This record gives sequence, C-alpha cells and structure tokens, in this order.
Amino acid sequence: MGFRDGFYTPKTARAILSWRILLGIGVTALAIFLGLNPVLSVVFGAATYGASVVAAMPRNQRTRIDPFTVQEPWRQFVQSAQGAAVKLQQTIEATGDGPVKERMQAVREKLEHGLDETWQIARRGHEIDQAIRRLDPTALRSRLDTLHQQDDADASIASVESQLASVDRLKEQSTRTSNRLRLAQTRVDELVARAAEVSIGAGDTDAYEHDVEDLVDELEGLRLAVEETRTA
Repeated sequence: MGFRDGFYTPKTARAILSWRILLGIGVTALAIFLGLNPVLSVVFGAATYGASVVAAMPRNQRTRIDPFTVQEPWRQFVQSAQGAAVKLQQTIEATGDGPVKERMQAVREKLEHGLDETWQIARRGHEIDQAIRRLDPTALRSRLDTLHQQDDADASIASVESQLASVDRLKEQSTRTSNRLRLAQTRVDELVARAAEVSIGAGDTDAYEHDVEDLVDELEGLRLAVEETRTA
C-alpha cells in the first residue's frame, strides 16, 4: 500500500478529524506561551498534527498465507503459487548483481502481489464450497423426492427447488473459478521457468515484465469477479 492508497482510507479520515487536531492546537499554544515566534509556533503545531496523522495511517503489511486453512483444490493452488515464488527467488539469488537482477527483483514483487491475489481467490473459493456443503444438496434432493409424493406440498417443493438452484449456481461459480485459477497457475509456472532465461540475458526482459503484469492483472480481475458473489 503506497502513501496515496494509505491516505485515502477510512482510518486516515478518522485520524484527520480526531483529537489530533487539539494536539496540534495545543502544541501551537504552548509554543507561543513559551515565547516562540507565532509563525513558527503554528508551523510546529501543524507539523506535530501532520506527523500524528501519518503515524495513524495504515501500513503496508503482507497478507498472512496459510494454505492449510482452505480445502482442496484451493490448497493446491496456494501451495503451487508459494513454490513458484520460492523458485523465482532462487533464480534471482543466482543472478549476478546489475540491472537485470534489479529488474528481476521488481518482477518478483509483482508476482508476490499475484500470490496474494491467488490466496484471496482461494479463500473465496473455499467459502463457496463450504456454503455448498452447508446447504447439503444430497439431503435437499432426498427431501424433494419425499415432497413430490405428498399432496399440497407445492410451497415446500418450491422452497427446496430454490435452494437446489442456489447450490447449482454456487457449484458453477466454484468450477469456473478453479478452472481459471488452474490456468493462471500454469502461466505462473511458465513465467518462473522463463526467469532463468531472462536472468542470463537470453530472454526479452521487457516482454517478460509485460507478461507478468498481464498475469497479475488477470488474477486481480478474477479476484474481483469472485468477490462480487458476496453481494450478488
């Protein structure tokens, strides 16, 4: 999270309009009381206020990734992405110091962002699969069969059919997401393999960076798409 991203957040907004205003005013008044030039007192008070706001801004923290908190196939995707990140780092460490290594480090940071996106997608996929289990489609179908044998059960039948329709939509979302994530992981593996060529100057570094950016953009798009199901 850069400074701009951290600034435009609810937490920063609350910090700007908090007791920190009184702190700045108090420091200004104290400085004037102690005989400091009024202009410098105001500057000092404003600087104190500004520093306290900056200190309250959100910091850039890497997401904690634990593949064992999600079920298959999501766990496999996360572990594969983590393994790819390790291989890329090993390639970079074996690269001689210089511009190529610096650019490879920048690529690694982009792919780490891709790993974070993969983790978020996997967590959401896990949540969808858990929701399917809670709905228990096997039990729903059994209940539907029973209801069809009863008279005056139209309302109950409609309710169960609606729940089964929800299950079908969730299953479709899960399958679509896992298929796209599997394809993306194949591309990650390919990019990590190409890193060896780039590191020794046998590959087009510009094209490589462009392909990495495209992949990360794709993962971001997939993550946003799957997150939309929370409110769909």
